[in-house]
Amino acid sequence: MFGELVPLGGGDPIPLLKKRLRVGRRDGNDIVLDFGNVSGYHCLMEIEEGYWFIKDLRSRNGVKVAGKKLMPNFRKRIDPSVIVTIAKHQYELNYDPADLGAYGTPPQDDQIEEILNESLLERAGLKRDNKK
Repeated sequence: MFGELVPLGGGDPIPLLKKRLRVGRRDGNDIVLDFGNVSGYHCLMEIEEGYWFIKDLRSRNGVKVAGKKLMPNFRKRIDPSVIVTIAKHQYELNYDPADLGAYGTPPQDDQIEEILNESLLERAGLKRDNKK
C-alpha cells in the first residue's frame, strides 16, 4: 500500500494500492467515487520520487489541494496529511514519503504561479514598453 485517502466527512479510508491511480465516477477508474458531482474521469494521482502528485483531468467540478484550485492538466504535489478536495468531497492524504523512496529536496510541481504572474509578452521573451 502506498498510503490512503481518509474521507473527512466519515467513511472508510481508501487504500492507495498502485503508484498511478485514475479517480472518477466511472467503473473503469482505479478509485471509483460514486457521487453525481464527480466527473467520469476526474483526476490522476501518481507517485514521483516518493511524493504523491495530482492532476485535474478537465473535470467539471475541479480539484483543490490545501484549498487551492488546480488548473486542468497541471500537476500539484500533495504533501503528507494535506487535504485534497475532489468535487467538494474532502480527503486527507496519509503517507510517508520516506517509505515511498523519497530523499533530498521534494520534486516541484508545475510552475502555475510563475506562469500566471507573467504576461504573454514576457513569456515570449519580449518586454513591455511602459513609457507613455
